[in-house]
Amino acid sequence: MSTPHNEANLGDIAKTVIMPGDPLRAKYIAENFLENSKLVNKVRGIYAYTGNYKGKEITVMASGMGMPSMGIYSYELFKYYDVENIIRIGSCGGYIPELKLFDIILADNVFSESNFALTLNNDNCHLVSSDKTLTDTIENTAIKNNIHIHRGNTVCTDCFDLYMTDVNEFLKRIPENFNPLGAEMEAFALFYVAKVLGKKAACLMSVVDSKFIKNVATSEERETGLNTMIKLALEAI
Repeated sequence: MSTPHNEANLGDIAKTVIMPGDPLRAKYIAENFLENSKLVNKVRGIYAYTGNYKGKEITVMASGMGMPSMGIYSYELFKYYDVENIIRIGSCGGYIPELKLFDIILADNVFSESNFALTLNNDNCHLVSSDKTLTDTIENTAIKNNIHIHRGNTVCTDCFDLYMTDVNEFLKRIPENFNPLGAEMEAFALFYVAKVLGKKAACLMSVVDSKFIKNVATSEERETGLNTMIKLALEAI
């Protein structure tokens, strides 16, 4: 069995998938955290590896950047590969002054101006939630492992927020009292697809830039500086 975007056979992909955006980050996780990992997809350079972490079979697969790409891969994993849980791990921009580079955010609710839900499902929806059970499990794992996280609401944008003409105008359009901790570009699609298909999804993010910080993490720092978040996702499984 395969899809136009995934050459893996049914059974090659575990019930739980860790999903970074970057294919090279998927490769990095497989090589540094998994035992007996096997490359099961390389179509379009979107690597997927299945292996074991502390005796638990998992797959780590890239989503690519943005909601359309995440929407394709998460839909196919849930619908055609019998995946039950997807935990997105990725980078984000910080929207509150307390956040420092590489602080970890765990998303509860995600707001987006995108018409992703309308196009996919004729649903004029712009606010969707993570799976509470899966998200609570991640939070409890963080507490058990003394990993500090910030749990709360986030926004999901159609463009890289650092390139917005005026991010403050965007922030004015966010629902009152939503108070987002940060912004990224994939979680809304993941959460909405999970909702439509009756599956579970969660999202962990590491802060790599902020409107309150002048420094921006480099690509090299992003690849290796996210290890705490990666470990948290794996331990939560």
